[in-house]
Amino acid sequence: MTTIYHNPRCSKSRQTLQLLEEENEEINIVKYLETPPNKAELKNIIDLLGVKPSALVRKNEKIWKENFKGKELSQEEIIDAMIAHPKLIERPIVIKDNKATIGRPPENILSIL
Repeated sequence: MTTIYHNPRCSKSRQTLQLLEEENEEINIVKYLETPPNKAELKNIIDLLGVKPSALVRKNEKIWKENFKGKELSQEEIIDAMIAHPKLIERPIVIKDNKATIGRPPENILSIL
């Protein structure tokens, strides 16, 4: 089973989902803006990606610029910001087994399938 944290309004997310379908993957679609990950789930995603929480933030989002840009935040505070504002989470995230990647570009996901 392959899980995609998906935003249907995002072209890269749609392209990544299409690529998963073309690869005949069994897909669990999580529309993360409607059903955001909880703190433990987000920490697990970050661990699977092997990145710092700050690498997963969409820093061009208005929410980030108005509330967090230029502030010295701990990695824990960044996680809390993403939990409070799921729109800040980079997308799409694809997880298979114990591997994860961000589908930017969509072809990145082929490395974990």
